[in-house]
Amino acid sequence: MVAEPEGPEDRKPQSDEAHSAFTPPAGMEQPEAPEEDHPSSEFAVPQGLAPEPAAEPEGSAFAPPSTYSARSSPPAFTPAHGIPMVRTHKDAPWQDRMRAMLKMPVGERPVPESSPHRHDEETGPAVPRVLDLTLRIGELLLAGGEGAEDVEAAMFAISRSYGLDRCEPTVTFTLLSITYQPSLVDDPVTASRTVRRRGTDYTRLAAVYRLVHDISVEESDVSLEEAYRRLAEIRRNRHPYPGWALTLAGGLLAGSASVLVGGDVVVFIAAAVSAMLGDRLAWLCAGRGLPEFYQFVAAAMPSAAMGVALSLSPLELRASAVITGGLFALIPGRALVAGVQDGLTGFYITAAARLLEVGYLVVAIVIGVLSVLYLGIVLDAGLNPETAIHSVPRPVPQTLAAMGLSLCFAVMLQQERSTVALVTFNGGIAWVVYGALADIGGVSPVAATAAAAGLVGLFGHMLSRYRFASALPYVTAAIGPLLPGSATYFGLLEIARGNTNVGLTSLSKAAALALAIAIGVNLGGEISRLFLRIPGVTGALPGVETPGGRRAAKRTRGF
Repeated sequence: MVAEPEGPEDRKPQSDEAHSAFTPPAGMEQPEAPEEDHPSSEFAVPQGLAPEPAAEPEGSAFAPPSTYSARSSPPAFTPAHGIPMVRTHKDAPWQDRMRAMLKMPVGERPVPESSPHRHDEETGPAVPRVLDLTLRIGELLLAGGEGAEDVEAAMFAISRSYGLDRCEPTVTFTLLSITYQPSLVDDPVTASRTVRRRGTDYTRLAAVYRLVHDISVEESDVSLEEAYRRLAEIRRNRHPYPGWALTLAGGLLAGSASVLVGGDVVVFIAAAVSAMLGDRLAWLCAGRGLPEFYQFVAAAMPSAAMGVALSLSPLELRASAVITGGLFALIPGRALVAGVQDGLTGFYITAAARLLEVGYLVVAIVIGVLSVLYLGIVLDAGLNPETAIHSVPRPVPQTLAAMGLSLCFAVMLQQERSTVALVTFNGGIAWVVYGALADIGGVSPVAATAAAAGLVGLFGHMLSRYRFASALPYVTAAIGPLLPGSATYFGLLEIARGNTNVGLTSLSKAAALALAIAIGVNLGGEISRLFLRIPGVTGALPGVETPGGRRAAKRTRGF
């Protein structure tokens, strides 16, 4: 039996469109839709305009822009010869290498060659512990009086040596922070530490610098555990000089300063005794918990009282030298130099805080001395200001006194015994240069002070560079003979006598001398970095080899 073919009416629909209500019946023509009913897109090519053939589909990352022309192509970001490789010179001091790399963008810094023994190769560096160690070392440096730029360089050296190259340390007067970002897509890790206590111990400062140097050298094998152990030993170590030695050094410093401004043996003894009394009185105030401001007020009074007592006595002595010697032992020259240095290197917040601290301490000294000088004028003590800082130049006694002043200053700063002789000799050279320019050459005291301070800074930074140590132990004590003690005393005396204009003029001269010291020391350090090159270094940055001599970025963004 053969099946009959199915007719059209017997066929089943193949899709749902056969049942659509909008489907026209079979055999009926469909009229054309009006022009305005055609669906159109705002991105459609107009009729009659043929689209240009594209090598890549629309929106491809590899398709060139429509405005691109091969004949007038813009310069490529990467030069034809590639990006020059930046390498640090191993013989350069770590301070120079770290300062140079901190000026570079993060993407252009050379990748650190971290030793495998410093951390586990599988897990990588222990980020929290490295950041904690970095902050603890930075805290000791900042509390010891180191400049913000050097503290930042030391923190970067520690973090980089343990494999954290994408770090950005930040230093202010009381707060340290460091940020580490593993990559551009990972979240950054930030840690901070507050500096609450400050102390002057250059022996501890030198030990911290040795630790940073041992960690930052390429062939170092100092692990994190070893670094923590050495840091704990540095914190536990006692001061190299006992308390009675510091008090005796303060007295001898004031006596040497009194000889420096024209005093004799009796004046030397009087100035030394009064300075030691002031030191003990300040220690008593500190034990009672009084702020440092009141400690300086108390320390300034005994020297002024001794000067007034000598003026009332029938002895023919230069009482002003006693007061001036006491001022030499109290003027905060170390904080002033650090504040000006921070300002010159672009750390304005830290510089403002340090200079404000110097201002408070100077006001405390002024209050302590003026309160006694007012009493002396009421008692008609016969305090008459001299017309010059040095009435009769005495080269040999004054040079010996300047060296003794620097020696006592070094002991008060708790310096290592190996550096005391060098800083004493540096202080003697500073005074000889000042005397030759001011007394013999007729140069103004401000210019002579700046020149002598520049020589101190040059020698100090040279020694620190070749010893891979801090420059403070070689500089701070050597500027002691240049401090403006006499100008400060004469200004205070004139104010106490009622001559306010003359007194303010003398105090302005003292401020100019202090700024000359700070700027001269900083300029000497910059000269040592500019002209004293390490053999084999060919780049524009100290301690960094850059083909083509790439220049360093500016420290600040000023015009």
